[in-house]
Amino acid sequence: MGSSPPDHSGQSRPDNTDIVNDSDDDTETTPLHDNRIRRVSPTPILTDCHRFPSVGETERDHVPVTEPEEEEVAEEKPVTWSSLPKKGQLAILTLARLSEPLTQTSLQAYMFYQLKSFDRSLPDSTISAQAGILQGSFTAAQFLTAVWWGRLADADWMGRKKVLMIGLFGTCVSALGFGFSRSFVTAALFRTLGGLLNSNQGVMRTMISEIIAEKKYQSRAFLLLPMCFNIGVIIGPVLGGSLAEPVKNFPGLFGPGSVLGGKNGVWWMEHWPYALPNLLSACFIFMSFLAIFFGLDESHEFARHRRDWGRELGKRIARAFRRHPPHYDPLTRSEQDGTLYLDNNTPWSAPPSPVSTRSRPPRPRKRAGLRQICTRNVLLTLLAHFLLAFHTSAFNAMTFVFLPTPRAPEGTRNGFFHFSGGLGLPSSRVGLATAIIGFIGLPLQIFLYPIIQGKLGTLTSFRAFLPLSPAAYLLMPFLVVLPNIPYLVWPCFTFVVSLQVISRTFVLPAAIILVNNCVTDSTILGTVHGVAQSISSAARTLGPLLGGWGLGLGLMHNMVGAVWWALAIESLLGYVVLWFIYEGKGIDKSKPDAEEEESEQ
Repeated sequence: MGSSPPDHSGQSRPDNTDIVNDSDDDTETTPLHDNRIRRVSPTPILTDCHRFPSVGETERDHVPVTEPEEEEVAEEKPVTWSSLPKKGQLAILTLARLSEPLTQTSLQAYMFYQLKSFDRSLPDSTISAQAGILQGSFTAAQFLTAVWWGRLADADWMGRKKVLMIGLFGTCVSALGFGFSRSFVTAALFRTLGGLLNSNQGVMRTMISEIIAEKKYQSRAFLLLPMCFNIGVIIGPVLGGSLAEPVKNFPGLFGPGSVLGGKNGVWWMEHWPYALPNLLSACFIFMSFLAIFFGLDESHEFARHRRDWGRELGKRIARAFRRHPPHYDPLTRSEQDGTLYLDNNTPWSAPPSPVSTRSRPPRPRKRAGLRQICTRNVLLTLLAHFLLAFHTSAFNAMTFVFLPTPRAPEGTRNGFFHFSGGLGLPSSRVGLATAIIGFIGLPLQIFLYPIIQGKLGTLTSFRAFLPLSPAAYLLMPFLVVLPNIPYLVWPCFTFVVSLQVISRTFVLPAAIILVNNCVTDSTILGTVHGVAQSISSAARTLGPLLGGWGLGLGLMHNMVGAVWWALAIESLLGYVVLWFIYEGKGIDKSKPDAEEEESEQ
């Protein structure tokens, strides 16, 4: 049954109703396959616009009555992890980013013992200095090349994806070479090679900035990269500490007379006792390389319009593994007015076709120079980024040396400041101790950081949580004066490390967001992130190098706490810089699109 026609009072009948009309009127009808007449009207319409005025009613008295429209209340939904757009692309970037800290933290768990195996006559102070050099060689090479990789990522002929793949390849070769090294010089050369070819962190930040256009998603999207570090800190040291020296740690599996070792054991594991964890890391990096090649879309505004053979092949492989092809309902067309119908005789309205479709890339724009980076706010933001990377990297490098360093002999402590030694943990316990850092930081990043950052803001949260780092650096060396009792040392170690982890959890994503929002020109976005990574690499070069050198001096002169307290002063300097910067607005994503549309009209 249908609704009755409107009366002369102007009351309108409801729209969007299917009626059977047996009368012969002048209204527009649409033929159906079941010999009925269905009245199809778009919504909303003026329901009385086709009615002729009745007797005694003029056109001026006849005012069409419009259908009341429901007012749409635009309630912005809260941002959650599940609401992030383009999750597949973010997952691939996260996988690629995870492969690098997994490799770095894995080798740090056994680096002290691997360096010791090269020359067992060297003292602990020399081993500490060599560990700082190995840490710094990778980042020093990154410092020299990060800006140029950023410029290449901004180049139209290169793009972001190719730079990422080159960086993963370099990291894979570096891991294999380091694992099979037999001398300190060889290990340093392969670490340097990996740093020369790798500038992925800055490129990944650039791609996330281009993939996530809305600013409300930044607190979670930019958190993915620091989150990978905590995941790597959990998994890497455990794998590195357990897989290093496999013949010694798993004699029943790899040793003489074992399942896989045979009569004499696995020869190459005895000759290269630290190669197995690096082989595992190289396999994981290669998987990330394949994920980038087959699954990642280019985000460069010009390079993404070129043909991507890897992505096309990846889509073909994905379609081949689909069990059920997509289902399409057949459409029939009316011979009278061309109306389309589904099989159930229901009219189907096609979406309006766009006026113009941009199948060609946008017009190339002149790329801005490096002068746009040299503004006061950008330089101070980069300075804060440098100071933050310096003390966080120094803390990580010094911790991995401080934990396995043997305890000082009894009676060497002299006063409140003059004491020496480390915690004397074996490689397996070093992996457990460093995994605590990840176990503390990961839940904070997933659950607390987005909420607190949304309430406080990026810069305020940076200022609020940074002072926890110098507090941790002040307390760290006093762990060696505690009695060597596990139930006393481990809770104190966890408390001190928690201070630094909480601070790092909130300040690292904030630093990335501040650097990203300093950029106002999309043509130098990759370059600015490359400069930021170059500066960060310089800090991560000097931090472990000076930290390892200072720790060695402290061990020699019975004052191991001096380098930790100097690190606290450096971090406080970074806290002062934060009060002279402000958060920029970033790149306006809508402006380029509007310009392109105007140019096409």
